[in-house]
Amino acid sequence: MDLPAVFDKYRTEIDTELKSVLVERHSPLYDMMRYHLGWNDEKGKICERPAGKALRPTLCLLACEAVGGEYGRALPAAAALELIHNFSLIHDDIQDNDRKRRHRPTVWAIWGKPQAINAGTAMRILTNVALSRLGELDIPPEKRLLVQQMMDEASLRLIEGQYLDIDYEKRVDITIQNYLQMIGGKTASLIACALEVGALLGTNHKQAINDFHRLGWNLGLSFQIRDDILGTWGDRDVTGKPLAGDIQRRKKTLPVVHALENARNGYKERLVRFYKDGKDNGAVIDILDILNRTGAQSYAQRMNESYCLEARRVLVGLDIKTAARRDFEELINFLEERSF
Repeated sequence: MDLPAVFDKYRTEIDTELKSVLVERHSPLYDMMRYHLGWNDEKGKICERPAGKALRPTLCLLACEAVGGEYGRALPAAAALELIHNFSLIHDDIQDNDRKRRHRPTVWAIWGKPQAINAGTAMRILTNVALSRLGELDIPPEKRLLVQQMMDEASLRLIEGQYLDIDYEKRVDITIQNYLQMIGGKTASLIACALEVGALLGTNHKQAINDFHRLGWNLGLSFQIRDDILGTWGDRDVTGKPLAGDIQRRKKTLPVVHALENARNGYKERLVRFYKDGKDNGAVIDILDILNRTGAQSYAQRMNESYCLEARRVLVGLDIKTAARRDFEELINFLEERSF
C-alpha cells in the first residue's frame, strides 16, 4: 500500500525546512537525529532511508492552504511539529525497549539509552529554533506566541498520554474511556494541534480554526486505533515492527481493553494472568487467539471507522477549496485502511 499523493505535495519543502534547522549543527548529537530522520546512516554518511510519513507537517500545511493562506508561511511550524513527533518517538523507543523502527535499529539500540535521551531532548528544544523563523516571514508576534503555546500544550498532553500508556502496562482495570483519554493525549493532541496551527497561520477566522482542531482530534484517534490494530496483527515486513509487539510489551491497546471487558469462559482470567505477571512471552499466540474469539480486531476497526466518519462530517462543514477537500478525503480514506 503506497502513501496517497497528498503526502508528496509538500514533502520536499518540509524536508528542506527540517534540514535547515540542523544544517549548522555538527556535533555527533545531531548525527543521531539525522540518522533517526533517515538522512544519514549510523556512521554519518548521507543516505536515503525510509523516513516517517510526515503526517503532522502535511496536515499543518494542508490546513493553512485550505483556508486561503500561503502554505510557505507555515513551513517553520510544520518543521517544528515533525521535530516534536520525532522527539517523542526516540523517547518512546527507549521506554518500550524497541530495537527496530522503520526497518532499522533505533537510536538507543546503536548509541545507548543515555545518549538517545540527549538526542530526543535536544530535538524537542530545536522546535523553538524552527519556530523562530516565523518572525522572518512577518507572522505577527501574537500569532507566533499562540503557536508556541499550542505546541507546548500539545507536547504536555503527549507526555501525559505516554505516562498513562506506561502506567496502564501494570494494570488490568483499564476501560475504553481510560484508553481514549490515553490516546487523546499521546496521539490526537499533536495531530489536532497540527491542523489548528496550520489554520491559525492561514486565517483569523476563529470558527474555522476550531473546526480544524476538531477534524484533527478525530483523525488522531483514528490514527492511533489503526496503529493498535497494526501493532497486533500487522505484517512486520510492512510495518517495520515486531509481530504482535504490543502484546509482548503488555500495552493496553484497544483490542486488549475490549477483550478484557468482553472475554468469557476463563479467557478473561487467562488475559489477566498474562498482563499481571509480566512473564510467559510464549503465550502471545494464546492471547491472539483470545483477541480473535472476542472479535477485538473487528471492534477496533469499527471504532476507527466511526472516527473517520466523524472527521468526514466535520470536513463537510468546512468552507474550503475543492482541491483541499479532495486532499483531506484522500487522507481520511488512507487512515481508515492503512497497512503501515
